[in-house]
Amino acid sequence: MKKTGWMILMLVFMLGLAGCGDKPQASAPGESNGNNTDTGITAPDAAEPDSSGASGAVETVDPENTENSSVEPEMLTSTIKVYFTDDNLDKLTAVEREISYPAETDKYEAAFTALQTAEPGTLSLWNKIILRQVELKDGLLTIDITVPDEARLGAGGEALAVDALLQTFFQFDEVKQLELMVDGKTEETLMGHVELEHPYSK
Repeated sequence: MKKTGWMILMLVFMLGLAGCGDKPQASAPGESNGNNTDTGITAPDAAEPDSSGASGAVETVDPENTENSSVEPEMLTSTIKVYFTDDNLDKLTAVEREISYPAETDKYEAAFTALQTAEPGTLSLWNKIILRQVELKDGLLTIDITVPDEARLGAGGEALAVDALLQTFFQFDEVKQLELMVDGKTEETLMGHVELEHPYSK
């Protein structure tokens, strides 16, 4: 009986020694073994930009401070008569034309451009004239032009050209007088034939 008790104690002692010699097992993923607080999982950095170079922050845009450059200004329109002649320079023919312009002050330049663009079968007497400036002030419309050599006409064509200009611009109610200048000067004639008035009045 004494011998059996000693044998049991010796067996327990040997098992204890064997237990102390076991190596510690590695912790399962996500579990701490008490000596290492690193879980092995790295959280993404919120401030780090993604592959496109943009950060994770969302940028807001104030629609009131954003201008849409694709929106064009609303154009004003008028229907006017412009005056042309024929190949023989015999008489003037009135043609209705709709003109468009961004502001009221641009209306007279648009009318001059229409006077330069003839309808099929007609001839513009002003298509080669260069417009330098046009301005309305206190009922006086001042038109400053340059007359290239290729734009010069004979006496009959020059008279029709002046008449076409006056009829085109005197149809505007606000235009009471018209001053025609050549290169900023009040010349005696437009092209050397017809004497000009300074200014013309309705």
